[in-house]
Amino acid sequence: MELNHDFLFQLLRTPSPSSMEVTIQKKWMDYVKPFADEIITDNAGNAIGVLNKDADFKVLLAGHCDEIALVINRIDDNGFLYFDKMGGINPKAAIGMKVEILGLDQTITGVIGVNAQHHGGIKNDFELDDLFIDCGAKSKKEIEKFVQVGDLAVYKREPEMLMDRYISGRGLDNRTGAFIIAEVLRKLSDKKINVGVYAASTVNEETNMGGAYFAAAGINPTMAIACDVTFATDYPGVNQNKHGDVRLEGGPVLAKGAPINIKINRILEKTARSLNMKVQYELTSRSTGTDADRMRLTGKGVPVSLVSLPLRYMHSPVETASTKDIEEEIELLVHMIEGLSGNESLNPLED
Repeated sequence: MELNHDFLFQLLRTPSPSSMEVTIQKKWMDYVKPFADEIITDNAGNAIGVLNKDADFKVLLAGHCDEIALVINRIDDNGFLYFDKMGGINPKAAIGMKVEILGLDQTITGVIGVNAQHHGGIKNDFELDDLFIDCGAKSKKEIEKFVQVGDLAVYKREPEMLMDRYISGRGLDNRTGAFIIAEVLRKLSDKKINVGVYAASTVNEETNMGGAYFAAAGINPTMAIACDVTFATDYPGVNQNKHGDVRLEGGPVLAKGAPINIKINRILEKTARSLNMKVQYELTSRSTGTDADRMRLTGKGVPVSLVSLPLRYMHSPVETASTKDIEEEIELLVHMIEGLSGNESLNPLED
């Protein structure tokens, strides 16, 4: 299967910090509109493509489109900007990076300054509030023409291919998930399916997972699958004894743990076997830390599963994933949904 690199890279190039997802959602809807039966939105800002909406058995696929970001919280008299995090920012990964500040009227470039090594360098125990952004302004009055407290910023980083095999860039977590569910919907659109499919590009996962709650509460699905990323452990310095063995090009990753509906996982595993596809596993003993947690606790309760893309260098400007894993996750979900009769029981106590 050949990936639609143009659409994937379009998503990856579009700033989409949590709470500021409108632009990317409009692009996502434009792509999905030609093959979805219907597109619905809600007051959280979710965009949901629908197939076979009259079916009683509803499958909700959720891939969040928001990315981590910086939020400006102070401007000093000399025009330097200080910031807090919008999501899980790693301070050490921010040093020396270029950023785009998404102002109300325009985008402005800045750099995250770092003390020269000749002057002692940066201290080992620094925090995010020790860092600052330099946009070249000479005063607070000058920079306030472009930037306000509360404005968001993302790393200025273009996605690129490594060895024509891996994609590297910022915010693969989880614009790849929004891409995957769109492609699943597209590939199912010309197939005969027995269930309703709701592909939701959700918002706010990196901060509060509110988008997933709105989506599941509004749809009332029979089952839901979160399509997110998880920690690859196949690079130097990772303790696999502690964090498990998850590899790029090792296949989609299924979660195992208390939140996960075991019968959905069995269907996924059976589908993978029929495709001669390898899957990997991660443990989510108490919670998943993904949209699955919020979807599960809507309405009368929703059976959930989590299918993840292995990702190196999580929450850094150089997140890296395999195109092969993306392709296989799409294929797995398409065949799994295509094989549903709509009469499946997801009750673990029923045969």
